[in-house]
Formats: sequence, structure tokens, C-alpha cells
Amino acid sequence: MKTATNILIGLSLLTVGGLQAQKKAQRPNILFILADDYGWKDTSCTGSKYYETPNIDRIAANGINFTCGYATCQVSSPSRASILTGQYTPRHGITNWIGEASGTEWRAMNRASKTLPAEYVHNLPLEEITLAEALRDAGYSTFFAGKWHLGDKVNPEDQGFDINIGGYWAGSPRGGYFPPYNNPKLPDGKKGEVLSERLARETVKFIDDHVKTSDKPFFAFLSFYAVHAPIQTTEARWKYFRDKAEKMGTADHGFAIDRTLPVRLYQDNPVYAGLIAQMDNGVGIVLDEIKRLGLDKNTIIVFTGDNGGVCSGDDYATSNFPLRGGKGRQWEAGFRVPLVMQVPDMKSRNIKCSIPVIGTDFYPTLLSYAGVPVPKGQVIDGVNIRPLINGGKIAARPLFWHYPHYGNQGGEPSSVVRDGDWKLIYYHEDLRCELYNLKSDPNEMKECSKANPAKTKALKKELLTWLKGIGAKMAVPDPNYDPAKEAEYHKMVETKILPREENLRRAMLTPTWSPDSTWWESKVTVD
Repeated sequence: MKTATNILIGLSLLTVGGLQAQKKAQRPNILFILADDYGWKDTSCTGSKYYETPNIDRIAANGINFTCGYATCQVSSPSRASILTGQYTPRHGITNWIGEASGTEWRAMNRASKTLPAEYVHNLPLEEITLAEALRDAGYSTFFAGKWHLGDKVNPEDQGFDINIGGYWAGSPRGGYFPPYNNPKLPDGKKGEVLSERLARETVKFIDDHVKTSDKPFFAFLSFYAVHAPIQTTEARWKYFRDKAEKMGTADHGFAIDRTLPVRLYQDNPVYAGLIAQMDNGVGIVLDEIKRLGLDKNTIIVFTGDNGGVCSGDDYATSNFPLRGGKGRQWEAGFRVPLVMQVPDMKSRNIKCSIPVIGTDFYPTLLSYAGVPVPKGQVIDGVNIRPLINGGKIAARPLFWHYPHYGNQGGEPSSVVRDGDWKLIYYHEDLRCELYNLKSDPNEMKECSKANPAKTKALKKELLTWLKGIGAKMAVPDPNYDPAKEAEYHKMVETKILPREENLRRAMLTPTWSPDSTWWESKVTVD
């Protein structure tokens, strides 16, 4: 009897121990939230005094804020491909936003440019083993909602996602941020619905259904179309932020030309602020549901952007000051993005990390948390940043960017290396270099290559060696280049585009301003 009792006790202890071990080994869920064209200073937790992002701030408060987080490109498609492959842009071949002209076709843009932009890959290669495929093959349920923009022949379903809501070839919300969406992968909602909040509710529906029907972990990729142009918001949100701008005080002039195009100098765009608020509300919808279901204790949450904020070109929406540049441009604000993460087993919360990290790092890091090895044969350029999340260090390394194209936001064909505090920009038009020390000159206003010839030479060699090793394609001189036509284009920028943007800025800040009348239909409340 005593022996039987001991056996029962032993079996009981083994069962409890097994359950505890199983619980300890439970793999985390992953929620990856990606904003489009979202500037490094477009959140409250990264320094904005105008925009309001309480829900994004919640992630930072419960996790880590990488104050030097980078996208791998200054435009969207390349950096999105890098997140999914763990590779720098020249390696996967998507070096420009998919759909932009290249080669001799670029001449039709009438920019009168010195070079012809390089050719690039137009669909995320199927031979790449994406992050979603690696997680799905390891037992994760995978879900995608929102912007894809990785080719017209390759959809999320072809690259590892079990479910796709709203993701197809388009890089912008073709129907705007209110129904009808003109999206073949997203049925229209009720009048008054907001796109960002709709995508959030679709993500919540997936999580709710998953919890009810599956014991597998999930990987949910919520890829907002916001805050890509056309920027739109509700009348109530526009008025709120118009009034806020007035209280904060507005400058007489809001733009200045930086080399190629006007750039916005201040964060005072009430329509853009309202669009951000809509997206942030979508973030809150998902965070609230994860907490309600008790999943916050075992869910990794990432929020970041795919490239810098739009200070020029597109809708000239935001200011990235004090950093220079923005989307499409080769300076810091072209690549720098918000990057906040919340991880269940973090040793500390509400911390900041100034070590530079980049979009290629998500692939090995998230696989590490999931206990999934990097797939055999998949070349990875990123590193596992788990040590930083737990207060440790990673080995020092250079970071690279390659954009052999002209951005419609004023960017120039260039390649970039950052090594420590030093950053070198190599221009394809005339092979010149710009050198900046980001520690002493974070806004890149003091070009210092002539004062530091040895450093310039060393970084240029490092960059060119990397470009050659990775097989990067370069822009080439255009034999039809006409300096007079280029001068004519720049004159048009100064005489037409600059005053146009100044007039639109002033109009948006007046109490009687009204946009396309279909926006105001959004004031209808959705049940």
C-alpha cells in the first residue's frame, strides 16, 4: 500500500513537473505592427509635442524604445522585404518601391537627371524563406492584414501567411482611408469606418478565433496603410489638431528648400496628426484585446516603420527636425524610424537603448524567441538583438544602405555606411562623398570629409567593398543628360511647388478649410 501510494505520488509529481515544463517551454505569440511612411519623431514617446500616440507609447512604457532604430531603405518595398528575409536590400534585389520607373524608362518622369536609376527586382523572390514561412513551418499560425507592396505576382499567401486581409500589390490605400477602399482583398465596411481601425479589428478577429480553435502560437503581422498619402482624417480630428496647432503657435512660413525639394519645417499638419491618431487607435484596439484575453504575458509586440517620415514629396506631411531629410532621402531621417518592443521575459521595462539596430535584425531575433533556428540556406544579414533587450550588448558592426534611385521626395542615388559615430554617403551621380559625425552633428549640417581624409577614405573603401561583395547594382550616367533641363526643373520647384505647399499649409490651418467632401462623410459613427 505504501509502495502504491509512493508510486501515485511520484506519478503526480511527474505530471505536475511535466505540465510546468510544458508551460515553461510555451512559445510566445508575436504581434508585429508596421506603420507606413512613419517618421522617427511622429510618436509622443520619441519626442513629438504635437502628435498624440498613447497606445504606441504603451508598448514603449512596457518594453524598450530603440532610439536609433533604422529601416533598411528610405522607401517602403525594400525595407519590407528586408524585415521578411533578414537581408539587406541589394541581396534580395528589391532596392526601390515596386512600380517606380528605372533605366531609360526613368526619362519619362521628366526629372532631367544625371543618371539612369538601376534596375531592381519587382516581386519578393519565392526562393527566399520568409520569416512567416519559417514560423509557419515551425508550427505557428500566421496572419497578415494591410499593406503588402511586394509584387503583383506574389501575395502574402505565397510567402508564408495562412490568412491575408487587405494585402496585394498596391503601395497606398487606393480608395483612401474610408470606404469604398477599392481593395480586392478587403470588402468595404460601413459608411464612417476608418481603414486603420478596420485592419485592427480584423487582426482582433483572427486572434479571437485562434484562441478558440487552436493551441498553436500565432504570428500576426498588422501592416497599416497609414500614414501613407493620401493623408485623410475625420472632421472632428482635423478640428482638434487644428486648434492644438493654433494654441501651440504657428510660423509664417513652413517650408524651406533642402537641395532638391521643399521640406516641411514644423509638425503642424492637422490632417496628418488626425491620421496618426486613427492609426494609434487601431494599435490600441489590438493591445486591449490581447490584454483582455490574458495573452500579454506571452506575446512579443513590435511596433516600427518602413522608412522615414514624409517631409517632402508625396503630401509633405511631417517634419523630422532636428534630423535632416525624410522618406526617399539619404540623410538620417530617411532611414530612422520609431522602434519599440514589448517582450514577456524582459528584465526591465520602460527602457531606452541607443545602440543602432536595423530591420534585418527582426528575422533572427524573433526566430530566437520562438526557438526556431534560421532556415538552412537562408542568408541573413541581421543579428539577434535579444542581448540588448535584456540590458546587454552586441558586437559593434557597420550598417549599410543602398538606393541607386531618385526618390520622388528629393532623394539622390547613393549608398551609405554608418560605422560607430561616423556616416559616409557615396553619391552615384559624381562619385563624391559626404562625411558626418553623428555624435557631434546628429542633424548632418557639417559635412567634414575634407577635414577627415583618412576616415573618408577608410569608410569609402569599406562601403565599396560591401557593395561589390553583395552584388549591388548601381545607377549609371545618362548620355542624354541636359543640364539646362535640370536647371529648368529646379526653377519649377522653387517657383511652383514651394508656394503651392505654403498655401496648402495655411489653408489647412484655417477654421473654414474643407477638403474633398467625401471625407466629411466619415463623421458618421459606426455602430
